[in-house]
Amino acid sequence: MSASRSEITDAVGSGEPEPGSGTAGPPGADLLAALLDGMDAALCAFDAEGTVTHWNREAERILGWTAEEAVGRRGFAGWAVRRADADEVQERLMAAMAAPGRQVHEFALLRKDGGRVLVRTQSARVLGADGKAAGVYCAFSEVHAQIDLERSIALSEALFDDASWGVVLVDVDLRPAVVNAEAARVLGAGRATVLGRPLGELVSHGVEELEGALHHVLAEGAPRGLVDLWVGVTTPEGERRRCWRSGFLRLASPLAEEPVPLGVGWLFHDVTDVKLAEQEADRLRFRSGQLHRAGRAAAECEDPLEAAAVQLDFALAGFADHALLDLAEDDGRRLVRAAASPAGASGPSAAAGGGLPVRYEPGHPAFQAVERMGSLRASAGAEATAGDWAERRQWPRDVAHALCTALRSRGRTVGVLTFLRTVNRPAFERPDAVYAESVAALVATSLDLAQATEQGEQGEPPR
Repeated sequence: MSASRSEITDAVGSGEPEPGSGTAGPPGADLLAALLDGMDAALCAFDAEGTVTHWNREAERILGWTAEEAVGRRGFAGWAVRRADADEVQERLMAAMAAPGRQVHEFALLRKDGGRVLVRTQSARVLGADGKAAGVYCAFSEVHAQIDLERSIALSEALFDDASWGVVLVDVDLRPAVVNAEAARVLGAGRATVLGRPLGELVSHGVEELEGALHHVLAEGAPRGLVDLWVGVTTPEGERRRCWRSGFLRLASPLAEEPVPLGVGWLFHDVTDVKLAEQEADRLRFRSGQLHRAGRAAAECEDPLEAAAVQLDFALAGFADHALLDLAEDDGRRLVRAAASPAGASGPSAAAGGGLPVRYEPGHPAFQAVERMGSLRASAGAEATAGDWAERRQWPRDVAHALCTALRSRGRTVGVLTFLRTVNRPAFERPDAVYAESVAALVATSLDLAQATEQGEQGEPPR
């Protein structure tokens, strides 16, 4: 004998339904009604005969049928399901009584206004006091809402497992709460060891800018576009400077009446190589333009030495803080200052006459450049703070980096060009030496012309 309606309602803790509640009225029925009506999913229940015993507010919202209209009906036929589909739907729902666990189905149900809605159902049997199946409960939701939820979950899992971007969820205390595999790799730590640590322990430089961006997102919301952040990261090879293209999202609880910040979603991608390539392209474009302008300006100078000084002025822009031009005499064993940029002030390079040799000590970088017939880079290192390194080499005291390039024309060395940078600037690198050699080629031509002109005026044969 099958279970009665009272047995199914007793099995879930209720008896006869109260008006408007969709549930019954013994002690505890009010609590059950509140729980059912507060659910986000639609829920209905059937006794062993297929009669509706429970119907909550979400089911009413989706289909439009009230609890008074639904409770007591036999199955869905003729009101919530088309008659042609009713037997199949009823059979599949009630089949849960004979099977343990949950069964998932998709049905097209009818709204009260006649429209159809595709729902996904999860049904399971309800056991009575004797341990036998007394009925079935069925939870259902609109398929598109379920798909949206599944997509959100799938997206979250993909981001934290397979994404090529680093993804970090930062809590309101600015500590990582969840980290995906790519972010952990970039930060140089395991996914578990990163959690809860201050950002200052993970990023050695640039943490102020990063924390400032996170504070802004928590207070004002996400910025309109992506942000490029330069940071220092400690790796097994030492500290490396990296550029992370970052996007931020403010996270708020969907369950609160007012938005409550849960933290910030931080997505970033390492674009260091791209940024360095862009910077190098900009630098090459600027330097090429400077060489072009220097050549045109020098062509308008009547005095070749003045042309050389003009070329120095164009070369200094954005490249170095000081420039020295020394002429080579006695086969490069003596250097005489021809022009120099003003020490301690900005302005055009000026000729330094007098013809007195520069008091360079043996082994000076300028002499080494002459011997090599090429370029030589030098840096002060720890000595830069005292200024002794620069003073011993007859350079301004604030200099910490030097680049000396031999001036070659017609197969001989006509002088040395020295570029100097102060302590607060980076050391010269190989691309800088290539640019200096391009400038030196122009300056050497001007100096050679000056010497040839002077010898011609004195009646001396050209060397």
